[in-house]
Amino acid sequence: MAEQTRMRGVRGATTVARNDAEEIRTSTRELLVEMVRLNEIEPEDICSCLFTSTPDLDAAFPASAMRSLPGWEHVPLIGAQEVAVANSLPQCVRILVQVNTTKQQSEIQHVYLREAVALRPDLAKK
Repeated sequence: MAEQTRMRGVRGATTVARNDAEEIRTSTRELLVEMVRLNEIEPEDICSCLFTSTPDLDAAFPASAMRSLPGWEHVPLIGAQEVAVANSLPQCVRILVQVNTTKQQSEIQHVYLREAVALRPDLAKK
């Protein structure tokens, strides 16, 4: 019997050292490339990607980092500003990828890099 394809969400987050356009793009690209690698995702299987960044990151749209990758020109990307919550992790970029996959929910590997490991240490150790 063929495996059923379902839409799954893959989460990830990272931080940047400073509000610099190239640093935001580089860190975002690093995070998404790792999310794709660990979950064996092809751009053709991605429904959409949501990028958020904390209010202190305004030098670049994190989603702009993906336009330079081969195969990503048709993937719907959108960015938003994270809610400004007191004492939340600063200089943070988060990504939610919605992907069609045969993986079970428990097989999805979420990725947390740099200081963002503190957001979900239970998933970062996986």
